[in-house]
Amino acid sequence: MLILVTYDVNTTSSQGVNRLARVAKVCTNYGQRVQNSVFECIVDSTQFAMLKKQLSEIIDADKDSIRYYILGDKYKNRIDHIGVQKALDLDGVLMI
Repeated sequence: MLILVTYDVNTTSSQGVNRLARVAKVCTNYGQRVQNSVFECIVDSTQFAMLKKQLSEIIDADKDSIRYYILGDKYKNRIDHIGVQKALDLDGVLMI
């Protein structure tokens, strides 16, 4: 299933800057960045649970927020893009 992860981490302190970097790193392990604080991730239910657990252990729930948008398996017709930086086709062929 495709999920969209968005986050807002309070970076007014050095701890916040550290949390921001850690959140981005975890999200990178599951998907691709499509905006500064937005990731598209294709995961199964187990991976999604692991992602949510890892991120919940990083953020400060009193200062930061994370939102998950679950687009499901039939997501291709639910995404419309205009502008630069076309997203990668995560289901497509990978040539090395």
